[in-house]
Amino acid sequence: MIRNKILLLLAMTAVVIVGCSDDYLDTVPTDSISEDAALSSTDNMMLILNGLHRMTYAQNQLTGGTSSRSGESYFIPSMDAIAGNTIHSSPGNGWMSAETRWTSHTNPNTTTNFNLWFQRYHFVQTANTIINKVAEGDFVVTEDLNNILGQAYAYRANSYLKLVSTFSKGYLIGTPSTDPGVPLLLEAGTPYDGGPRGTVEEVYVQMEKDIDAAIEHFKDASDPDNKSHISINAAYGIKARIALSKGDWATAAESAALAREGFPLLSKEDWLSGFNTYDLSEVIWGGHVIDTESNYFQSYFYFISFAFNGSLNRSNPKLISKELYDRIPATDYRNEAWLPLAPNTNPAASNDQGGSYETDPNYDNEDDFWDAWEDIITTYGATTGHNTHPYMNVKFKPSNPGSTDPDDVIYMRSSEMVLIEAEAKAMLNDISGAQDALDILGSARDSAFDKTAFSTQAELMDEIKWQRRVELWGEGFSYFDNIRWDEGIDHTNSGASLTLYQDGFKQEKPSINDEWIHKIPQQEIDANPYISEADQN
Repeated sequence: MIRNKILLLLAMTAVVIVGCSDDYLDTVPTDSISEDAALSSTDNMMLILNGLHRMTYAQNQLTGGTSSRSGESYFIPSMDAIAGNTIHSSPGNGWMSAETRWTSHTNPNTTTNFNLWFQRYHFVQTANTIINKVAEGDFVVTEDLNNILGQAYAYRANSYLKLVSTFSKGYLIGTPSTDPGVPLLLEAGTPYDGGPRGTVEEVYVQMEKDIDAAIEHFKDASDPDNKSHISINAAYGIKARIALSKGDWATAAESAALAREGFPLLSKEDWLSGFNTYDLSEVIWGGHVIDTESNYFQSYFYFISFAFNGSLNRSNPKLISKELYDRIPATDYRNEAWLPLAPNTNPAASNDQGGSYETDPNYDNEDDFWDAWEDIITTYGATTGHNTHPYMNVKFKPSNPGSTDPDDVIYMRSSEMVLIEAEAKAMLNDISGAQDALDILGSARDSAFDKTAFSTQAELMDEIKWQRRVELWGEGFSYFDNIRWDEGIDHTNSGASLTLYQDGFKQEKPSINDEWIHKIPQQEIDANPYISEADQN
């Protein structure tokens, strides 16, 4: 894709950082590693995969890409910014304003669309190279080789899921047998000229084949080194996401249950600890960010966490919708993850209520106003340059608040899998099964949770939707949820500002509104001989 002739060497540039102590890299110059050498052994192929693990969250390492869109560190919060589950309180320094206003993913010339497309296809090409090299060679089948193949197939399936879910119409709201999907490329090697758009159905068929192949390899594989590696549990989680997005409810429920085995739900203490480490018991898959690999002002916590020390955070704490928060029961400890009565200290706040107790309706005197601000700054370790705002989030807490130190990026939790199981069973009209699945999460979070309060499919789905938006707030799911549920956006009672959000303030549901679909990068259309302007979304 995009004629930069995507070479495997590009993956190796990311590998060097995580594998520089390896004897192989000590004796061979990193700029002269041939493709054959890189694929000559399981050890070297694992180095390639380690490069993909890092590239999942790190600053962009690819020719033609930009470091300002650093993989999942950017794409996770951007999906919630587009769909409006995380609300910006002010323009801040401008980061993600285009996402909130719907002027980024709807523009074929933006770096956001370019990087999302380019990175995903780099993952596809690298996976293709590993899969095809092993198929053509005479490698001895070992547990380590199965681990490598399992990860390669899973990366390809996951990459195509991200591509078809953003650059094509949703499976459940369109006509997948004829709707244009994304180019389905399974060959390796360069030059890489691209290909035509397959149908959405064709892409799904390949994803399902790939994730099933990954799971079969993982069954006879060595254990993953850490949670940055895709494991059999993560593969089942990807399978559950694929099935959920297409309405294969039975497969979604079964795969989600398998994915969460061995990953118990968080305690109250751990849930409120900040989501800054992949060592949490619920984390099935995540990126471990070490000091030398920090994204600094392109990191996930820069875009989402109140107390990260960046200009975006100091002037633009992220909010939960008022309607969403006000529904959280007093007996549900997740109500502590947002601060509805935080004083509005920012004079540039987009709701025009910031800067003083005189404009903030929650306060009637200066001492209480600033005492409340000081208490939040002290409690959560922010700097005196940080502003606060009603309904601000403290769900995401840096491990070293008030700094730019790196923290991990979480891609998959067992709570998500519980909610997939509950939704799938509700859609199957398995009322008792959906109640039982929902109770696993509901009872863990809310001491007064009563599963019997939801006795119909409609009641269950209403509760499941609310639970997803609260439990998974800020974790990048709301864009895909809105497409699957065919729900639009209306910020009238959310607390978002029409002045700030503009076109993003209201959007019709995806089935009748193709603006939900990301534009194919113009560079791809210009370079790929199989795609023309007529193929643009």
